[in-house]
Amino acid sequence: MFTTFVGTPQSLTGSSKSGHTGGTLVSPSSEPPSASVRAPSRPKRPQVARACDWCRVHRVNNKSSNESRTLANAYREIDRLKQQVIELEEQLKEENHAANNASRSSSTKASSPVDLNYMWESTSTKKSWDGIQTSTAHSRQKTWYGPSSLFYFISRVNNYLTAAFQQLHLDEQIQLNSVAKSFPTPNCSNLSDDQELSSQEPNKGTTSGEFLTPTQEEYFLDLFWQSFHSSLLVLNELDFKKHYKSLWVTPGKPRKPSALVDIVIALCMQYGMAAIPRGAKVTSDVDADDPTIAGRWYYRRCQSLLTSELESPTISTLQCQLLSVIYLCCASFQNMAHSTLALAVRTAQMLGLHFEPPETLPLAEREMRKRLYWSLYIAESKTGMKLGRPFSLSLSTTLCSLPSDDHDVAMLAGSDFAPLGENVTWLSYNLHNTKLILAARAVHTALYDKYSDVYNGEKGTIIYDDLEALERYADYLATIMKTMDTWAAAVPDALKTKRAGAGVALSTDHSPLVLERFAPLWLQRQRLLLELLYHHLSMNLYRPFIVFPSTSSTPSSPPPPPIPVTQSHANSAVNHAMAITYIMHQILSETDILCGWLESFQWQWNAAVTMAGYLLAHPNSNIAGTVRQAVERAVAVFEIFGRSFAAANSAAAVMRDLTTKADFLASRMADGQMQVPDHVVGGGGTAGSVESSGPMMHTTEDHMAMQNVIAIDSAFSVDSSAGLEMFWSAMGNLPDEWGYNFGVG
Repeated sequence: MFTTFVGTPQSLTGSSKSGHTGGTLVSPSSEPPSASVRAPSRPKRPQVARACDWCRVHRVNNKSSNESRTLANAYREIDRLKQQVIELEEQLKEENHAANNASRSSSTKASSPVDLNYMWESTSTKKSWDGIQTSTAHSRQKTWYGPSSLFYFISRVNNYLTAAFQQLHLDEQIQLNSVAKSFPTPNCSNLSDDQELSSQEPNKGTTSGEFLTPTQEEYFLDLFWQSFHSSLLVLNELDFKKHYKSLWVTPGKPRKPSALVDIVIALCMQYGMAAIPRGAKVTSDVDADDPTIAGRWYYRRCQSLLTSELESPTISTLQCQLLSVIYLCCASFQNMAHSTLALAVRTAQMLGLHFEPPETLPLAEREMRKRLYWSLYIAESKTGMKLGRPFSLSLSTTLCSLPSDDHDVAMLAGSDFAPLGENVTWLSYNLHNTKLILAARAVHTALYDKYSDVYNGEKGTIIYDDLEALERYADYLATIMKTMDTWAAAVPDALKTKRAGAGVALSTDHSPLVLERFAPLWLQRQRLLLELLYHHLSMNLYRPFIVFPSTSSTPSSPPPPPIPVTQSHANSAVNHAMAITYIMHQILSETDILCGWLESFQWQWNAAVTMAGYLLAHPNSNIAGTVRQAVERAVAVFEIFGRSFAAANSAAAVMRDLTTKADFLASRMADGQMQVPDHVVGGGGTAGSVESSGPMMHTTEDHMAMQNVIAIDSAFSVDSSAGLEMFWSAMGNLPDEWGYNFGVG
């Protein structure tokens, strides 16, 4: 490639061995340049009998080219060839770059700053479905909830009531008076010092007698295997009992500390105390003795003990964190539960549970790791959908297969349950429960990812301002809900509760249940929990399509476009809500299978608010009467739960208040004496915002009374809920038994 020299100087060859300082150019190589250059060998000098002095000095053959060559020319030639190599290499790079761009997907274009800016601009222009900021706990600090959450639906209901009555209706009026509303943490007692509970003797009660005796501990631990264990597969019964036995080292002395034992006791105390009626003393006021926070001292000591395990977590660490999430959820501390869940997710990843367990582990241990990971996935998915927040776990990073439910694995799982059929064991519930969550999450993700494709924000600020887009959105949901139908069809009969007559399980025909008399309690609970969760998830997916009414203020206003699919989804949402209510009412009235089961209470609360919202949105629906009767049953369910804990009585009071308002608005609309402002469609907008200031009543007296109410209300803070009931005395058209309760939490 390069010209060959005799006596090449060091500056050209880079060799430190050459002592020559000059040389004469020999003929250049005729080979074309290439990317790979091999140093040319030095040619042998021809021998002559006698050379002239000039030839002897320059040591060249007198037969070489007659062209005069100098060192400067050689440098210039080398520079020219080097530049040519550079140009050829640049051309080759450009050709390769063009070929790669043609085969790359659009997602790989984000490798350069220009592409990143383009991607950011494209993402920022997408119309997102914003959630709400609302206060749901003891503090006035607001937190964010997405459009799939119950709190978002409550905000829509309140926006509608605010506009319908032209009076501020706070979100707190449709929130439970739960422990989280009364206390900042599950620890409701006032400690005189900040001593660590882990240093206290496990079985030595404090002045309030918080800790249990060994006999009491054993009682509550036994409750776990009778209740949670068959539906929350995170422990091996034999291993746990062996671990608990090992803690009792010295007879007559307290057991050694164990975070896992503490959280199991706390969870079972919460469940056990919530199942015991407390008599007439239970009101809607929450105190420190509320059963939903029973066992809180064990919970707190568990958290203290877990602190030392965070840097080097074990399987037991993850089990404690997951059980802590369940405890916090049942105690209504939703944000604390969500934070603890995030910690559990990281712990599982530190332990590598998202990978397939190694084949070197025994089968029982491999399956236990799978059940633990997928139990975490279930809890994380349920929480994300319930609160409308992003997920932390995804299938794209999950390489762990679903746990098995065959007979061999069931025998190794550490518990002794009778087989349910040829292909069904006590582990089958866990498998089908996991598949249900996967199906519901797939629909949930697809639905809310589709929002920006359906609604572009040209009409209003939210999709409820564009009924045509909402109808297209409803069409899309109809196509993806088949995933839930497919799941229901695959559930084995052994996991279904039979129905009276021609009733069908996992349907909304509201037929009475036929409980198998001699079926074990754990199996009956598995069947009920599976069906209740199915209705709960389906209801949440359909609920965004409950659209609050709009009536034209003038005869010349164009009628709204027809939205039959949207209306069908609203009916589906309330049908699933009624299915939950009918099941809960029959089970609690006739059995004690779900007594103390706080998650089922939360499902009933979710269903009750959905039914009340439907009555407000569709007062003239052909099923409104049936829904109204179902709401009465929901109140009866809350009254049964209310014998044990205060939040249920609070739920009953809220529902009575909501149904009174719904009945009043329905009667006013039926009489043609009231119009709902045009801009209230769907109750869109942020929490606490008033969507319209249009007229509510036709009569002059009512209109003047309402103006007086609005004028008085303007002097009060939006955050204030005290004393607002006196404003309603100005409205003489309201019945005396209205009982507008602003203080219900």
